Amino acid sequence: MVGAVSRFQTRRCTDPPCSLRFPVAADSSLGDRCPHCGGPTERLGDTYDTDDARDPSDAPPGPALEVLLDNIRSLRNVGAILRSADGVGVRHVHVAGFTPTPAHPKMAKTSLGAEASLAWTHHSDSLACAQALRDRGVELWALEGGPRSTPLFSAPRPAPGATICLVLGHEVSGVDPRLLDLCSGIVRIPMLGIKGSLNVAVAFGIAAYALRFDLRSG
Repeated sequence: MVGAVSRFQTRRCTDPPCSLRFPVAADSSLGDRCPHCGGPTERLGDTYDTDDARDPSDAPPGPALEVLLDNIRSLRNVGAILRSADGVGVRHVHVAGFTPTPAHPKMAKTSLGAEASLAWTHHSDSLACAQALRDRGVELWALEGGPRSTPLFSAPRPAPGATICLVLGHEVSGVDPRLLDLCSGIVRIPMLGIKGSLNVAVAFGIAAYALRFDLRSG
């Protein structure tokens, strides 16, 4: 692996009824007391290093990606989406409606710095944003269920050199039907259990990596 290295230590609570075992940064004093019961702790074994997952050889074969976040209400969901967007190399984030922007003072709690790495713009009207994207040749793909949708892993491959903008909508009401009408693709993540959809941030992570790394069934 190529990237930053972090060093940690393992601590254990010395109170027998608790005995919580947990990691903490090697140079931190926060692990001196148990986060569960407040009792004293002891260090177990040597410190250890962890590498991040960046590697120059991880070049994706799939299309360039942008994302349109239309009226996503949860700060936590948006933060998680931004972290995945940074990881998968999203080119631009279009924030629409009341979706909190990367500049929100509490965004860093879930995006963990990714909010500062991404190019983004805010749009009051998601339809105007979507039309402008279409006008410059970007393909809009909505991440949404329903009879018009195609399973993500069997959707047609984008043309070479294409840019896809994934459109994500409100956590409950989904993607605005008028936005769907502007999309050239509507894809869904197959659901095999009792629930009909995934959390929007989880769904975005799956779809973004599947498209960028061309993870298809055929």
